[in-house]
This record gives sequence, structure tokens and C-alpha cells, in this order.
Amino acid sequence: MTDNAISTEPHPGNSEATKQHIRGSSMLLAGRFISLGLNFLTQIVTVRYLSKTDYGAFAYALALASIGSSLALFSTDKSISRFLPIYDENEEDAKQRGALVLTLGTIIGISIGLIFLVYGFRGFIEQRLISSPLSVSLLLIVIMLTPVGALDNWFQSLFAVFASARAIFVRRYILGPGLKLAAVLFVIVVSANVYVLAWGYVIGGAIGIAAYGLMLRQIMEKQRLFRNWNWRNLHLPVREIMGFSAPLMYSDAVFILRNNVILIIIGYFHSSVGVAEFRSVVPVARLNEVVLQSFTFLYTPLAARLFARREVEGINDLYWRTALWIIVFSFPVFVVTFALAEPVTILLFGERYASSSSILAVLSLGYYFNAALGFNNYTLRVYGVIRYILLIDFVAATFTVVSGLILIPRYGAFGAALSAASTLILYNLLNHLGLRLHTDVNLFDWHYLKAYVMVAAGGFGLLILQLVFDPPIIVGLPIAALISLLILRLNRSQLNIAETFPELLKIGPFHKILGA
Repeated sequence: MTDNAISTEPHPGNSEATKQHIRGSSMLLAGRFISLGLNFLTQIVTVRYLSKTDYGAFAYALALASIGSSLALFSTDKSISRFLPIYDENEEDAKQRGALVLTLGTIIGISIGLIFLVYGFRGFIEQRLISSPLSVSLLLIVIMLTPVGALDNWFQSLFAVFASARAIFVRRYILGPGLKLAAVLFVIVVSANVYVLAWGYVIGGAIGIAAYGLMLRQIMEKQRLFRNWNWRNLHLPVREIMGFSAPLMYSDAVFILRNNVILIIIGYFHSSVGVAEFRSVVPVARLNEVVLQSFTFLYTPLAARLFARREVEGINDLYWRTALWIIVFSFPVFVVTFALAEPVTILLFGERYASSSSILAVLSLGYYFNAALGFNNYTLRVYGVIRYILLIDFVAATFTVVSGLILIPRYGAFGAALSAASTLILYNLLNHLGLRLHTDVNLFDWHYLKAYVMVAAGGFGLLILQLVFDPPIIVGLPIAALISLLILRLNRSQLNIAETFPELLKIGPFHKILGA
């Protein structure tokens, strides 16, 4: 076998690497559930406290600030997730340090430019782009979150490379959501308005970034990256980093457009009330991606290391075992937000948001489908299949705009949900097709077919039960829990929980559910 050939022989460390990935990702998943509670409480309190007009304007401004953060990030988080593990494996310390300096400088420079751009063209924005004066005023405040959001993602990728799940756990899942909740509670206690809430978000974000900086210093010292630091000896891998980031920046820009053009079209054809009806349930629907997102941080660096070692069996094992964990442990959220969408929406946000229940159900289906097939897009990035990624991003963005312009003027926020969900499904299918065309990952592992059939039957079965008999939520939730436990138990051997978390089997209830 030549040096460049890809090995298909099992490697003794493949199973162990996958197990460690799942263990570390599960720690992040536990932290994610903590943050979910905090973010969920923040969302509910905010929606209930603010009027529909104020909440719609605030959500609109935050969406625009999020666009700024994504632009400032310039896909550098994806670059360091891919290249830093490779530099580390090859012991290229000068490139590793240079990549850190290059990506950090890029984020800071673009962020400053975007902030000055918004303030410099304030008059044009008020007259031509945004009809709501409240949204413009709030944008001038939350635009300060541009560097905060970009640096937050940069730090996450960096900590994932150095296997610092604990740092991500503390900052992203405890401190960040806690600061947002504190800002909302302060506004309520002092009976302040939405402007004070916007400033609270900015101050909380700045505190979170400062905490990340302190954690980074400790990790760098532990990894000895500051050893013999010399600015003259830095090797800035501009061609590698920017050559990888620039095309993906287009991909990210398309992703931003795909996720935020919906709100822009709603705001243009309808009012901020329509924005509120759609945006209020989006965080609830996106709970279907919680497990996916929690496994994301450690997946890309590990997949990149396996790719660098040419270990096909390791990548396949990592991909499909991770996908199985995602669909099984995401199912409880899916079945509740999809089949029980109406009672859940009313319970969380009150009767005035009852019309948003159908929006929640449609969005939940789209987000769960997007998570169910695993990390196809991230795997394509590891393999460096940039042209295909750009092509499907363009197709998905075009589909979003066209479907949005057709559906939203006629159906309002519900039309926006149909557009968003159908785009998610199309985008995921195209990404998965890319695995067949450009990677060594199996298009589907038939060993896991049973799990996919079960989650489909469980989700749509409870939906039919809800539509026909309309039981109260106090009845629907236990049924959803029983279905979820049944799916977990019937798939426990393929999840390999006993090997990955042997300590769980020492706990009575877990032993009964998960035991072989």
C-alpha cells in the first residue's frame, strides 16, 4: 500500500477514539441541558414580559447582529477545527501559533469595520432598509455583540481542539445563559424597557468573552503553546487558513441568508407581530438540534485526526455511531415539540401565541430531520470538498428565497415555517448525497435502520393520537416519555452504552433500562 493510500483496515484505537468522543460530547450534552433550562426560562420570561411589537423588534435586531457576528467570524472557527489538529499531529508549532494570531486578528478587524459601517450608514438604514424605528434603535445597541458572537465561536473551536470540554461546559452552558437570564430578570425587577434589555445582553456577552480569555491562558500554558514564544518566528499559514476559510465564508454567508432572510421577508410583507409569532417558537424547535450541537464541538477535530491518519473504518464508526446517539437522544424533544406542539406552545407562551403551534410543529420536523442523518456537512468539510459545499449552499439559499417569497406573503409566519423546514430537509439530503460522491463514509449503515423506523413511527403515531383524541398535556407527556424510553431500550446494544458509560449500569434504574 502506498503512503497516500487510505487504509480500510480497522485500527485498534478507532473504537476507543469514538468512545472518548461520545463521552466528552455527552459531558457537553449534560451542560447543554443545563443551558437549555436557563435559555428556556429566559425565552419564556422575555416573550411574556415584552409586548409582541417590542419582542418582534428586539428579535429582528438580534438577528441582524447575528449576521454581523457570522461575517466577522469569517469561518475561522472551521479552519482552526480542521488545521490545528493536523498541525498538532505533525508537530508544526510555528504554524499552530500563527493560525491563532491570524484568525484572531481577522475577527477583530472585521468586527470593528462592521460596527463603524452600521453607525456610518444609520440614515440610509432608517430610510431604505428597516421600516421600524424601534428596530433601528435596538440595532445600534446590539451591533456591539458582533465581536462577542464571533469570538464566542472562535473560542469554542479552540477549546474543542485542545479537548477542553470543561471550559466549553462552564462558559457556554453556565456563564453565558446565566448572564442573559440575569439581564432579563433585572429588566423585570426595575420595570425597565427593551433598550435596557439590549444593553444587558451586550454587557453580559462582554463578561463571557473575558472569562473565555482567562480560560484560554490557562489552557495555553498547560499545552505549552507560549513556550519560546517569538513574534519573529511565527509562521502565518495565510494560504492554508484563508484558502479554506474564504470559500466557507461564502457558505456561511449563504447559511446566514437562509436563516435570516425569512425574518426579513416577514418584516417586509407583514409586521413585527408576525416576526414575534415566528421567532418566539424557533428556539423551542431548535431544541431538536441540541444533541447534534453538543456532539459538534469534538466531532470535527477527531474526524480531522482520523482523516490525517487515513483511517476509513474509524471515520465510519465515528460517523454512524454518533448519528445513532443523535437520533435516539433527540427523539424526546422531537416527539414533544412535534406531536404535542399546540399544548406546549400555549403552556409556554400563553393563549396569545396559540397560532404559533403549527409553526412549531413544522419547524421541529425540519430541525429533527436535519439532525437525524448525522454530521454529513462537517464530514465534507473535513474531506475538503469545498466546491460541492458551495454548490448546495447556493441551491439551498435560492430555494429559501424563492419559497419564502411565494409562501410568506400569502401564509405569513406559517408560510415562513414551511419555507424554513423544507429548506432544511433539502439541504440535508444534498449534504448526505455528497458523502456518497466525495467521501469514504457509507451512505447509510443498515444496522441502524430499526432505530430510524422506530423514531418515525413513534413521532407520527403520537401526532395522530393527539389530533384524534386531543388529550391534555398531562397525558401526552407521559406517553411521549414511555415511547422515548422504549426506543432507548430497544437500541441500547447498538448504542453500546454499557461499554461507553459502564458506570451508569451501577445505578439501579439505569441498569434496568440499559442493561443487556
